[in-house]
Amino acid sequence: MLPNDSLTGSGILSKENIISDYRLACESRQVSLLGRKDTMGGRSKFGIFGDGKEVAQIALSRTFRPGDFRSGYYRDQTIEAAVGNLTWQQFFAQMYAHADLEHEPNTGGRSMNGHFSTRWLDENGHWLDQTKIYNSVCDISSTAGQMPRAVGLAYASKLYRHNKQLDSQTRFSRQGNEIVFATIGDASTSQGMFWEAMNAAGVLQIPLLTSVWDDGYGISVPIEYQTTKGSISKALAGLQRNEEEPGVEILSVSGWDYPALIETYQKAAAICREEQVPVLVHVTELTQPQGHSTSGSHERYKSKQRLNWENEHDCNLRFRDWILKNGYATDEELEQIEIEAKETAAQARNGAWQAYRKDIDKEYLETIQLIQAAGRDSKHANALSNVVHDLSKTYLPVRRDMLASIRKALRIVGKEENAAKATLKSSLKNSLKENETRFNTHLYSETQESPMHVKAVEPVFSETSPTVDGREIIRTYFNSLFEKDPKVVALGEDIGMIGDVNQGFAGLQEKFGALRITDTGIRETTIIGQGIGMAMRGLRPIVEIQYFDYIYYALSTLTDDLASLRYRTAGGQKAPLIVRTRGHRLEGIWHSGSPMGTMLSSLRGMHVIVPRNFVQAAGFYNTLLKGDDPALIVEPLNSYRQKEILPDNISDICIPLGQPEILMEGNHVTIVTYGSMCRIVMEAASHLQRVGIEVEVIDVQTLLPFDVNSSIVESIKKTNRVIFADEDLPGSASAYMMQQVLEKQNAYRWLDSAPVTISAKDHRPPYGSDGDYFSKPNMDDIFDAVYKIMHEAEPEIYPELF
Repeated sequence: MLPNDSLTGSGILSKENIISDYRLACESRQVSLLGRKDTMGGRSKFGIFGDGKEVAQIALSRTFRPGDFRSGYYRDQTIEAAVGNLTWQQFFAQMYAHADLEHEPNTGGRSMNGHFSTRWLDENGHWLDQTKIYNSVCDISSTAGQMPRAVGLAYASKLYRHNKQLDSQTRFSRQGNEIVFATIGDASTSQGMFWEAMNAAGVLQIPLLTSVWDDGYGISVPIEYQTTKGSISKALAGLQRNEEEPGVEILSVSGWDYPALIETYQKAAAICREEQVPVLVHVTELTQPQGHSTSGSHERYKSKQRLNWENEHDCNLRFRDWILKNGYATDEELEQIEIEAKETAAQARNGAWQAYRKDIDKEYLETIQLIQAAGRDSKHANALSNVVHDLSKTYLPVRRDMLASIRKALRIVGKEENAAKATLKSSLKNSLKENETRFNTHLYSETQESPMHVKAVEPVFSETSPTVDGREIIRTYFNSLFEKDPKVVALGEDIGMIGDVNQGFAGLQEKFGALRITDTGIRETTIIGQGIGMAMRGLRPIVEIQYFDYIYYALSTLTDDLASLRYRTAGGQKAPLIVRTRGHRLEGIWHSGSPMGTMLSSLRGMHVIVPRNFVQAAGFYNTLLKGDDPALIVEPLNSYRQKEILPDNISDICIPLGQPEILMEGNHVTIVTYGSMCRIVMEAASHLQRVGIEVEVIDVQTLLPFDVNSSIVESIKKTNRVIFADEDLPGSASAYMMQQVLEKQNAYRWLDSAPVTISAKDHRPPYGSDGDYFSKPNMDDIFDAVYKIMHEAEPEIYPELF
């Protein structure tokens, strides 16, 4: 420990600052201790805290400026409190899952404790001025999941600094002067996301300051099982920059050494901010006084020697000793601070609890009174009295208990009709509606910024409209887009120099520059992360996953971070990223997948767009860019060389989301499909016409959202028969479409034949034309499926073929 600090004379370590820092460290420790007690006592469901990291996080916060970003770790409570983003009452409100943004503005009670976020959007969904905010991206629990987007947040600073066309975007950057603080627990550095992110940061040379909180364990697993050489800074030594080669600056500092921490973070932040060089700060010798979380005790896996060492090296105690040795305060003064910290934490806890219970307790009393009133008017008075008795004995009842009791009471009352029952029913409906708002809103944009509000702009064709390959359609569109909007950025593997593997960007990097159309390494997870971070900072990125099969590499980032962002912040944050990929019908196990069912299950919160051609694709890109939701667009791989007519207004056309298109009208069977399957179904439909079967072919166009006006049922009312055709695995997207139409649109009522799904085989398609033919639906399969339905309905007209 340093006896004195060279920064003291500069004012950075004034007595006032030092004492203020100690007070905050004490308060943060006390809320952690009380938080654990609250969880063990049943007030909260779970607790995970930042005890043992207080002093390091205070040192980091001293370099955090308005406009900077934290992409962090669920133990960062001290950072958030230090920069003013978090009050201790809000900390406890999140523990109690208080579903009220006034009390829990981070996530509206939707995330467990330690998941912090700043609100970037006003009530209309418009961006606030990020340069005036200590920005925190909403944390996720997925270990290392914060790292991919951290790359993108820092990359945005690089773009804002070097792309002068962005100088007008003053709400998002001050010429790229912002740095990004990524924080991560040491054990999580074993995850591939961390390594991919650090490599990407070194390649890109971006202002990313990554702090690794190293307390020696990953839950119960010690460091020797986690990291080569037992040290992440040693393991990463090959990334260390030098005079000849760019890379990452790597610093190491003890987590209990207050002045050394201050000095290290001042140095790290200066390198990041001024040079735009990534820095890793390995904060070693940290402790975890209460263990990993409330789900277990660390005494079970730490030796007595380790526990004694942790007691001796507790950062708050060592900070206290340093203050005393250097004469910044007396023992009595520090004792008074510690007493006040306990009082502050207790007051915050009590205030949060009272605020949380206020409305719930009111609803609890009202529920008991309603059921009692129903008992006075019912022949089932005893049974209703038992419901009241059970509810009254519930420890710390929540809204779930009240609604379950009302539902039980209504089941008991049964067919009785009286005013008390009507009041119960009304109360139940109102409560369900209120809780829908609390817990089931903001999956997608609910403001006028939503792409769902974008009106159709039809393509215009003239006698001079050329017929060209699909790849030329999309290239012409992207050219006009990049000319029109400097905020649009595209990146991905092979997208720049060769203009993507299917030439959709051919020649555009040369025209618009590598800052706007950028090649990346083979690293799908951080490609998505780059896009998320840029989208969070006001840019409009289009990032490419080269082939649809490769999306699995990035699925965790897509589902845990991007798709859930708006929901888990209760509408406070957004990232309108467009993920571009291509799929369907290419031959081979790893290049022909159509994992649409996986996307539909994983990406709620994103729109999933499946255009059948490139005029459509252009229309959907425009629609999405006019809105503020993230989306996945799967371009039809076998259509890049299919001929299409180029509209005269390619840069302006818009296709509304969730509105199917009838490609062919018919009276016998409805076929619902999308994407590349449209061409195959249309070919089959033309052959069916020759045998007297008229098929109505419907292209759903988008799967999320799906047929928002319930138009498909109108076709089934006419044909009374339906097939859902898709090249995904059985029970995936075809079953999803069937559920949407038969269940949600009640189309089963008009069926005269059993509904049919046509999909690929259970396995991935083997290589070669035969592999494709025998593995995925083809024209013959569609023809036979339709004919079989008509044979069963009218065998005398449509005799069996074979």
